[in-house]
Amino acid sequence: MTILDMTKKELEAEVRPSFRAKQIYQWIYQQYIFSFDEMLNLPKSLRAELSQKYSIMPLRVLKVEESRDGSKKYLFALQDNLTIESVLLPMKLEEFDEDGKRVHHTRYTICISSQVGCKIGCAFCLTGKSGFVRNLTAGELTAQVLLIKQLNAIDASRRVNIVYMGMGEPLDNFDNVVKAVGIFSDIDGLSISPKRQTISTSGISSKIDKLGKMDTGVLLAISLHAVDDETRAKLMPINKAYDINSIIKAVKAFPIDVRKRVLFEYLVIKDVNDSLESAKKLVKLLNGIKAKVNLIYFNPHEGSEFKRPSEKDVAAFAAFLNSHGLLCTVRQSKGLDISAACGQLKRRRENELA
Repeated sequence: MTILDMTKKELEAEVRPSFRAKQIYQWIYQQYIFSFDEMLNLPKSLRAELSQKYSIMPLRVLKVEESRDGSKKYLFALQDNLTIESVLLPMKLEEFDEDGKRVHHTRYTICISSQVGCKIGCAFCLTGKSGFVRNLTAGELTAQVLLIKQLNAIDASRRVNIVYMGMGEPLDNFDNVVKAVGIFSDIDGLSISPKRQTISTSGISSKIDKLGKMDTGVLLAISLHAVDDETRAKLMPINKAYDINSIIKAVKAFPIDVRKRVLFEYLVIKDVNDSLESAKKLVKLLNGIKAKVNLIYFNPHEGSEFKRPSEKDVAAFAAFLNSHGLLCTVRQSKGLDISAACGQLKRRRENELA
């Protein structure tokens, strides 16, 4: 078992005196120390006991691909040798004034996986084609951010944004994802506020309701990708169980900070959902919701039947939404020169080993 699976409160119940839990948390999450032997303010006897009972870092790097735009995609091996992907995205580069003084640090978003494989089976996604294997533990979730910060020398005091939108459906691994939210936000750990954490879901409306009632403070992103049930069911079979109306109803009941919006992710696919008619339906669908739409260019990958839309069509789609009062942005595609599509790096390695 990795000690990263434990909240600080759980660890306090395991070690004596309980204040040692705070010290352990600070060594791991603030100093990036992954060996109990190096935790020098702990008694030797406690270090030996911890080493016998727990591991720390449950991941090891198998492969890293770095794009010209600075984004990095990681293929990690878990302790059982299964593999997952995570992505580091530099959202805003550091800036200096004319005197060479740093004005802004680089701002990062880290996209993390929640499962090995996925049950949802979206037609456009590589991850689901490998089937579902297992859920990640809370420690395997937190380890992705922790290790990426350490590997990139991102100081512990530098906050990052976390998006649960790698491999897997986060709300299908509900308990471990919610536990990870709490571990990330611990003041003696990475201290990443829930307001900097976004759970991206394919729309399991019953779990959206459950998450909303817990009022964790996390942000919500809905992978919508279509404006009618017929199209969405073809792209996302889960729509047969949780249709668009059930999702919209759950979103309207979800507690959102007054300064925030619910993000609707819309993967734009050529000749599937990129028409102005779809844009008109989307405006009507999201009426009454404090929403933001993020248009995403489909990233082509091996064996896909879908194509990347034209810049002209995406620009027209975005312009229509914005002109009709629906806040819309177009995600700048990153990592097109590497294995950008979710599951692509994993699939390529599996093919190499086959």
